[in-house]
Amino acid sequence: MMQYKVSIIIEKDEDGYYASCPDLPGCQSQGDSLEEITENIQEAVELYLETLSPEEKQKLLSKEISTMTLEVQVA
Repeated sequence: MMQYKVSIIIEKDEDGYYASCPDLPGCQSQGDSLEEITENIQEAVELYLETLSPEEKQKLLSKEISTMTLEVQVA
């Protein structure tokens, strides 16, 4: 069994949490808590990866994605 690292983006709004994986187009999930969304997106990623060939996994998971937070001032 291979292990992979994937980037996950988690957003919170009035309806709960939403997570997506930019490495895997269309791979996303929702949850009511941070714990739930973490479990849900992990399951979604694992299921998504099971559908891919080794070549597809290599192509999709060879990208490097960085995230950052910026503070900006708006007049």
